[in-house]
Amino acid sequence: MIAHFILTIDGPAGVGKSTLAKRTAGALGVAYLDTGAMFRTLALAVEKNGKELRGHALTDFLQKFAFALEGVGAGARLLCNGRVVGDEVRSEEAGMAAARLAVLPEAREVLKDRQRDIGETADLVAEGRDMGTAIFPSAARKIFLDARPLVRAERRAMQLAVMGQHVDIVDLAERIRERDDMDRNRVIAPLRPAPDATIIDTSDLSVDEVFAKIMETIGRRPE
Repeated sequence: MIAHFILTIDGPAGVGKSTLAKRTAGALGVAYLDTGAMFRTLALAVEKNGKELRGHALTDFLQKFAFALEGVGAGARLLCNGRVVGDEVRSEEAGMAAARLAVLPEAREVLKDRQRDIGETADLVAEGRDMGTAIFPSAARKIFLDARPLVRAERRAMQLAVMGQHVDIVDLAERIRERDDMDRNRVIAPLRPAPDATIIDTSDLSVDEVFAKIMETIGRRPE
């Protein structure tokens, strides 16, 4: 049972979830949970392990990692085993590794428990791909953001450029389509809007315009 206010913001890669979830959490004065960063952190750890882990071996390995949140809004920090999760999880390689891990039921089960544990301890905006459908189906409000693939590729390229990572836009668009296929067609918790989610196409909207729509949805005026 959810003991705190939770707003879920789901959607595919490059749609603007992180920017808008941080801003919304800040406006509401609540914690911000980046579940994609949780998947990426564990995916990098699994691949660094160098062994193909499945079944109980994968579960046992993932149980070694604990997550916590500090702060609210854009100032929120995700910690894994006491260490802040940083930009090392923001590469496209980490994203693809996370998509591969996300199809494994053992990984999803471990992270579902971790995410729900956090939701029991704080009011928060939870960002991800199945927050409103699989993790917090009873959340107070649910948002699903979407945008055209090429628009998402262009936005993602700009984000990576800020971090000093320069990519080919055509190659990136293909990676995004591949990630979409993996996320939307996986058997467990596929990427899709919750039945009661508000769907916002961000393709032709500014960040301010999307933020205003989100705040309107949850019954608050944007500051």
